[in-house]
Amino acid sequence: MKFADKGKVDETLTRIIRGNVREPDQLIGDIYALATCNEIGHRRLIDMMTEFSLTDLNGIAEFILVNSRRATLERIAALPQQSATGEMKMDGFDRPITLKVKVSVEGDRIVSDFTGSSGLDKKGINCPLVYAKAYACYALKVAIAPEIPNNAASLAPFEIEAPENSIVNALHPAPVALRHIVGHFVPDAVYDAFDKIVPGLVPAEGAGCLCNFQVSLRPRTDAPAPEDARRSEVLTFNSGGSGARPEHDGLNATAFPSGVMTMPIEATEHAGPVIIWRKELRPDSGGDGKTRGGLGQYMEVGAQEGHEFDIQAMFDRVEHPARGRRGGGAGAPTTIAQDDGSAMNGKGKQFVAHGRRVVMAFPGGAGYGDPSERSVELVKRDLARGYISAETASKNYNLSAADIAEVQAAVARGDAL
Repeated sequence: MKFADKGKVDETLTRIIRGNVREPDQLIGDIYALATCNEIGHRRLIDMMTEFSLTDLNGIAEFILVNSRRATLERIAALPQQSATGEMKMDGFDRPITLKVKVSVEGDRIVSDFTGSSGLDKKGINCPLVYAKAYACYALKVAIAPEIPNNAASLAPFEIEAPENSIVNALHPAPVALRHIVGHFVPDAVYDAFDKIVPGLVPAEGAGCLCNFQVSLRPRTDAPAPEDARRSEVLTFNSGGSGARPEHDGLNATAFPSGVMTMPIEATEHAGPVIIWRKELRPDSGGDGKTRGGLGQYMEVGAQEGHEFDIQAMFDRVEHPARGRRGGGAGAPTTIAQDDGSAMNGKGKQFVAHGRRVVMAFPGGAGYGDPSERSVELVKRDLARGYISAETASKNYNLSAADIAEVQAAVARGDAL
């Protein structure tokens, strides 16, 4: 069935969709938005072809593909022709997961071989090969050829191998709904190997996977609920800190490798009877180094009066925080608990009673290089902005008591540093 034919929307299809989803208004709105995007893209393509008197795109496509492949092969040929192995651990669901990869630069290609990685998990964190390939290719391409357009020709030289039914090559009917949890760590594993081939190029480890959670809200069941209490599903996308780069600090509360933007509080609270009580940067969560890891963030979530909820946590880095590179320090781990101190798991569906809140601290990115080489002015700036505490400035960066007092006095006066 078509959503629309000759400009007319199929109302039968929309009724079927509305009757089979939890949030019909949101979904139908999304479909209209996608259809509008397609229409605008089509209109602009036709306008461009008309402006340049083009009857087809064959010539342009051939030029782009030929030159993209040539440029990519030149970058690969300039690299040391050697192999290296990288390995990392992540929390997994019930047991730790190992990602192991051998990266080989071989003339006109780079091969990433994931032999030795963990096998399938019974939960849906398994990653299909195409997903793992996308993130392995992405990691290498942004490292050696970021300005070359992404297309079949520029990506073809990046090859991936993995044993069937390993955690990064899940075959049907393996559960893969939360494949991003493993897939988003593929770049960190690849970079652990590639850093041994080309030192001083790739960043330290970051938060890795997105810090997503879904809340399933409903009227409270422990006592009579208000008449306006309702059921609702709210999925939020959130980020920890990215890893420090060789010449730049990591980005605060910014995802890598995912490009998904953190949702504004207003958008989240508009989607259902949920309240975000706290959302702020997490001081001292970025790993120390010559360049500092990006900060994670605090979030505290609850429900409106008269509601209880289940939270589906999709977090990692609880037991295995981001590792520093070239002498940099580790990022802070993920934490999650209820506001009364009750422990919660980093993954899985968990009940939250009426009046309770969930308090989360998302992980920081790791640092890069020896902390003693960090500029004193940057340490003072971080202290002034609240990115690091006075204790961290003193203990990890050897900032003197006099310098700390100077910064604190300047902040109190409102002076810029």
